[in-house]
Amino acid sequence: MTTTYGMIGLGRMGGNMSRRIARAGLEVVAWDRAAGARSALASEARIRMVETLEALANELPAPRAVWMMLPAGEPTEQVLERLQALLSPGDVIVDGANAWYRDSQRRASRLAADGLQLVDAGVSGGVWGLTNGYGLMVGGSADAVARIEPMLKALAPAPDRGWLHCGASGAGHFAKMVHNGIEYGLMQAYAEGLALLRAKKELDLDVAAIAESWRHGTVIRSWLLDLTAEFLAEDAGLQSIAPRVADSGEGRWTAIESIELGVPTPVMTLALMERFASQDRGDYANRILARLRQSFGGHAVTKG
Repeated sequence: MTTTYGMIGLGRMGGNMSRRIARAGLEVVAWDRAAGARSALASEARIRMVETLEALANELPAPRAVWMMLPAGEPTEQVLERLQALLSPGDVIVDGANAWYRDSQRRASRLAADGLQLVDAGVSGGVWGLTNGYGLMVGGSADAVARIEPMLKALAPAPDRGWLHCGASGAGHFAKMVHNGIEYGLMQAYAEGLALLRAKKELDLDVAAIAESWRHGTVIRSWLLDLTAEFLAEDAGLQSIAPRVADSGEGRWTAIESIELGVPTPVMTLALMERFASQDRGDYANRILARLRQSFGGHAVTKG
């Protein structure tokens, strides 16, 4: 089995994943279209940088295994199309983006027509993955997953845990989609609870200290709580942080899937709606509500 793998996309995730793979003793042939991203890893041992996709394909031993860490959607689609022309039957491509699982199923079918195998990989761990390891949920054939097993073991928190072959094509990205929906709900619950503590002014509660105390022995302790306690200890007021929360496609896909399957997911879906609200997407609706109150009850409105 080869010990040399390709990595495409060397941003915050792909760059650190390349480092972790190389530090586990595997060889990495890496490419990113941005020269700065390539130069950031140029001095890393066992990482060989190339300047084109063609060079990456040429330098990997056959049968090749290439991991992509690119933004979901068009960037992933474009590189996949280029790889389809550059690689050979029997090669494996791993898509580590937060892709919609149905796109992964479609892409796997298209690549299979040329003898290529696609593994869809849900990756969790963020910027801490280099140190702590990444949680990996993968979908695809057993043969394709076996081919990239050394990479999975290198990236995971430990070789025997933190990674899972979830099932056929699409299963990895489906599992990651649901994972992110749960993440939305957990984050929302912590945010609301801490906001409630902060609002009780008469008790003069130390929100940062309470968050820290919850980390030890309580039933709500978690890594998310660890991170929360850490930044609250530095700045409990968070006055420099804008109250605007972005949403990735994962939360939306989870809500849509729950509707299609008829499975109630009120917490995850409401957490997604709260993110929309933070992005000022509810402003017009709130203006309607204020004007309605004025119309039926004569209530005062605040002019913008």
